[in-house]
Amino acid sequence: MTNSLSSKLSRRRFLWGASLGVAMFQIAPAGVLRGANTPNERLNVAGIGVGSQGGSDVDSVAGEGQNIAALCDVDFKYAAKCFAKYPQAKQFKDYRVMLDKLDREIDGVVIGTPDHTHAVIALEAIKRGKHVYCEKPLTHTVDEVRALVAAAAKSKVVTQLGNQGHSSGSIRQICEWVWAGAIGKVSTVYAQCDAFKEVYCQMRNLDKVNQHYDVPAELDYELWLGPVPFRPYTPLWVPWNWRGWMPFGTGTVGDWFCHVIDPTYWALGLDAPATVKAEVTGYDPEKHGLTYPPATKLTFEFPAKGERGAVKLIWTDGNQPMDPVPGLAKDEKVPGIGAVLVGDKGMIMHGSHGGGGCRLLPDAVADQFGGKNAPAEKIPRVKGHHWDWIEAIRTGRPAGSHFGYGGPLTQVALLGAIAIHFPGQTLQWDEQTARFTNHEAANAYLHPGYRQGWSL
Repeated sequence: MTNSLSSKLSRRRFLWGASLGVAMFQIAPAGVLRGANTPNERLNVAGIGVGSQGGSDVDSVAGEGQNIAALCDVDFKYAAKCFAKYPQAKQFKDYRVMLDKLDREIDGVVIGTPDHTHAVIALEAIKRGKHVYCEKPLTHTVDEVRALVAAAAKSKVVTQLGNQGHSSGSIRQICEWVWAGAIGKVSTVYAQCDAFKEVYCQMRNLDKVNQHYDVPAELDYELWLGPVPFRPYTPLWVPWNWRGWMPFGTGTVGDWFCHVIDPTYWALGLDAPATVKAEVTGYDPEKHGLTYPPATKLTFEFPAKGERGAVKLIWTDGNQPMDPVPGLAKDEKVPGIGAVLVGDKGMIMHGSHGGGGCRLLPDAVADQFGGKNAPAEKIPRVKGHHWDWIEAIRTGRPAGSHFGYGGPLTQVALLGAIAIHFPGQTLQWDEQTARFTNHEAANAYLHPGYRQGWSL
């Protein structure tokens, strides 16, 4: 992204799109969306980055009866299993070459590449009028989020963030409980993720980063790096553990926030936080900044909005245990990946993706609002996350976690990832200007810059 574009994005107020209720299901005018199909037609979809989660996304799209027209991956060996499943799909290493050659043959793309290449790929597809399904987090930097949301809104393509729990019935029930006043006014949310600690914190491997390794013949490492500044190849981050290396991934908070916090974000209609503060254990940003901390606590303060009061969101991950939840019985075990929404009349506890034993507490609240006494359904149910994206393309409505919703959700996680570089300091965020008002050094992380030859 050029400095002029970055400044332009920072100077104007962003229209994030619908984030509450059924607003996200409003129907766009007929014919607005490129590639909208009748129910009996198949979409031609290309998969980009299909060696891991991206391959699963491709399988889900194919399972909905759509045609996999092309597959693109910088490592043909890593992607071999996916390639073998779809022998009719044309194969590419460079997504730009694929889009050039198959421009008229592709309706949409599914992006499952590492975080640091999401934005350049998604924006190129949007510019070409392709519908986009992109894995979470939507981007690697805050400025990238805002650029993608703006481009998607302008182009009218159908977009979907890969936070699959957004299409579940349980997340809709959580929203309907909150909106019905089941737990009263929510003031605090406690969330945690204790998954894959050795993947996200790579401190044990920091002294090995500069060792020389030959690039495997099957890997186009320059394409894998994409827009980020060059670093010599190492198997420490290709093809899997890049999630724990901050030049490429976003650590635990980037990988899980969009799953765990999605119910809270939707139900409470959160936007951007006013402040964020990081606390870390056993971690020095000056020494260990290439990787994610072993234990992290992030505190976000969201200002009051409408009838909702201010909300404090406390996120913990890795070896950092969740803070004690006031009023929660000692024998209640919180899911290792999950959250507790605390209201003045009760609580909602749920696991990852809004599921995992989602329930009301205490029993009196569960009896009043659970089971047959559950509030009336206000949000249309969908058959699945990939189904929702495809159906949105067919009918011309937004998908549930379109970039106008998933982008701001991602932004919160990325602000937390920035705060980790400045532990113990409260960073004040101004959504109007898209900058930290009290910490210029933190603003440098909003978009660290691309290497020569790459831009948004």
